[in-house]
Amino acid sequence: MTDANHKIIVLRDILVREQSADYSNLTVIGGLDQFLARWANELSSSINIAVNYSDMSVSERRDWVSLTIASMEGIEAWKEPSKEPESHLPQRARAPRLSPRLPLETDVSQIKGVTKTNHPKLNRLGVSTVEDLVYLFPHRHKDFTKIRKISQLQYGEEQTIEASVFEAKENRSGPRRNSTHAVLVDDTGTVRTTWFNQGYLAKSFKPGTKVVVSGKVSAFRGGLVFENPEYEIIRGQDDLTHAARLVPVYPLVEGLYQRTVRRIVKAGLEAGLNQVVDYLPREIVVRTGLQDLTTALSQIHYPDSGANWESARRRLAFDELFMMQLSMLRRKQSWQEMETGVQLPHQDQVNTFLKSLPFELTLAQKRVIEEITRDIRSDRPMGRLLQGDVGSGKTVVAVAGMLGAVMNGYQAALLAPTEILAEQHFLTITHMLSGGRVVDEGMHLATAKVGGRDVIVGLLLGGLKKSVKDQMRKMVEESQVDVVIGTHAIIQKEVEIPKLAVAVVDEQHRFGVMQRAALREKGIRPHLLAMSATPIPRSLALTLYGELDVSFIDEMPAGRQSIRTRYVDPIKRTTAYDFVRDEVSKGRQAFFVMPFVDESEIRIGKGKDGDDGTAQLPGIDPTKTKLVKGAVDEFERLSSSVFPDLRLGLLHGRMSLKEKELVMAKYQNREIDILVSTPVIEVGVDVPNATVMLIDGADRFGLAQLHQFRGRVGRGEHQSYCLLLADDPSKDARERLKLVERISDGFRLAEEDLRIRGPGDYLGTRQSGLPSLRLARITDQDIVSLARREATRILEHDPDLQVNQYQELSKRLSLYEQGLAVEMS
Repeated sequence: MTDANHKIIVLRDILVREQSADYSNLTVIGGLDQFLARWANELSSSINIAVNYSDMSVSERRDWVSLTIASMEGIEAWKEPSKEPESHLPQRARAPRLSPRLPLETDVSQIKGVTKTNHPKLNRLGVSTVEDLVYLFPHRHKDFTKIRKISQLQYGEEQTIEASVFEAKENRSGPRRNSTHAVLVDDTGTVRTTWFNQGYLAKSFKPGTKVVVSGKVSAFRGGLVFENPEYEIIRGQDDLTHAARLVPVYPLVEGLYQRTVRRIVKAGLEAGLNQVVDYLPREIVVRTGLQDLTTALSQIHYPDSGANWESARRRLAFDELFMMQLSMLRRKQSWQEMETGVQLPHQDQVNTFLKSLPFELTLAQKRVIEEITRDIRSDRPMGRLLQGDVGSGKTVVAVAGMLGAVMNGYQAALLAPTEILAEQHFLTITHMLSGGRVVDEGMHLATAKVGGRDVIVGLLLGGLKKSVKDQMRKMVEESQVDVVIGTHAIIQKEVEIPKLAVAVVDEQHRFGVMQRAALREKGIRPHLLAMSATPIPRSLALTLYGELDVSFIDEMPAGRQSIRTRYVDPIKRTTAYDFVRDEVSKGRQAFFVMPFVDESEIRIGKGKDGDDGTAQLPGIDPTKTKLVKGAVDEFERLSSSVFPDLRLGLLHGRMSLKEKELVMAKYQNREIDILVSTPVIEVGVDVPNATVMLIDGADRFGLAQLHQFRGRVGRGEHQSYCLLLADDPSKDARERLKLVERISDGFRLAEEDLRIRGPGDYLGTRQSGLPSLRLARITDQDIVSLARREATRILEHDPDLQVNQYQELSKRLSLYEQGLAVEMS
């Protein structure tokens, strides 16, 4: 069929619809005159189109349309169309064809579409084999399922049309900027479509070519247009890849493009999907009602519907969580049943120490200490997670556990995630162990008298001078240090703790699974106590720490005051300062916490880790910057301009340990009224006389960290307050601060923090011990519970996974644990 004949057929269809529309001139977008003008050259020799249809009366339009249709009867190419033109689209989205077959371990270079140019780029994406392609999950889908006629297109929506190319041409707008401009037509009208910087497409879009176009409809010069839409030329294929369906969007690296990755993944699925073996025993698939693995893998890439995608996600999310639970439960089983730990039977001196404390332990603290004591008296190594809200008294419980090792002639270690926190623990614990003092700041040692014997506490940090670090390491190895406190430096291979019996990990969620395992390997299969500085949501705790027993301190110490929290509007900053002054006049003290040491211009929404850092926060434009106050400058301003008559102190992470200890001693002795600090006071600070926590730049912190700061006050007999200040908070930031104002329960706040920030930001993905969860969500509590139940059932039936029905599962678990070791190393 010639191009002119094709256009005659389309024109006749439009005129027939114009008759049905009572000659309203609304059948095509822009009116019939504009439509005819585009086709004048091709049609003027056959049909009289030299008319002004818009100027005609209804009767004149009727006559012209009738005559024009009649004149077409003699044209040989004309064929009567059916009332419903046949769609060239597949009747439904189909799963990828399962051919030709290739083993899953086949190099990706053997897949159609992989070239010498894109092969290394695929490798950078983590794709080396056919199996990697099968498991390269899209991170989202574009919904291009709304298939419409051109006349039904709506501005601003994602839509799909099936049309014919009326014309397409390449437009040169610069040396390297060639674009394709096309007019697409169906039996209801035309629409302009542009592909910027893709001039080569014009050669593929010959007049009459059937094409499916999907994308967001925008406007240009009063008409609707597609700009850079997804497209697919219809050539009789079984199903579509780029349009008219739920279209996958894959992760990319520089130099790779979505269409290329889609084509290659599609080819990988066709080659490898039928080679996938479902490693889940059939009994689990049936009992849980999950999809089979092949169906799930197909539907996660190219789902027939949103419901099918969710079913596929649940199956693959179950697989991820099931492997985690199975691995953790087996590790716990191996640790407790196959290894012999050290028994620590003598606990009398620990009890004497606890009775000597200047405060009464809560019933919850006593209960948890009894649980720990029972564990460490056994020859089965303890694995326990200690949970409790801020201020519930977890540190003294941990000290009791460590003393249990020391009083039996062994060593203990406490591992903190940062040097700042390790130093704070060092100061807090030596103070708690009755009158300890730093005897040699260069050696970072302290001695305390406990139960009639000296207890030597050492601080081992990666940032120490090599000579100091070497000396400390030697003392630890010669068992001259009873309790060693430090960072990840403790678990380096060259550090030996020969008599390690109790290991405590603080802020457990910042450490990987393999790091926890490395600490356990020190000494004689030590007992492990994991502490969480802030409450961890149950779903997260179960996911991360499935190998640990859990103890809860669910009671606050006597005399703890409820803390009244208020978000202070930026214009009321002076009012907040007046309130602090009033509290100081009553003999109280206050904390002022700043995000940074020095004033900084930072990108909004992006902080930095460590002493002065905060997490990436949601709902904030990361390209904008603003000035954030620093503790040093603010200390000078407050001292000279706001509180010149009061005694102010400064504390931050760049100060030496001796300087920090001196400042904290002055504050505890009431020689400082207001302590201006960075987040170094996040844990371990106990000043009962402090009643005000003012957090300046509160929008720079996560909910859990704000709750930690709040927990530094309210420890005495007086009513305490937490004031949240932010100079220019976003709407999302104000909502988060209002949550802290409203919710005082740490566990509820932790759930909100997890919901808002997601597990990656909440935990810090690389440090979390949480393997890459590509489809599982930390909030999938039902799937977590289901995975744990099924893992427990299997291990009870066959702990070593040796029966035939578990052979594939055993292989898969080995691969998972090998990958975990690499990922967490």
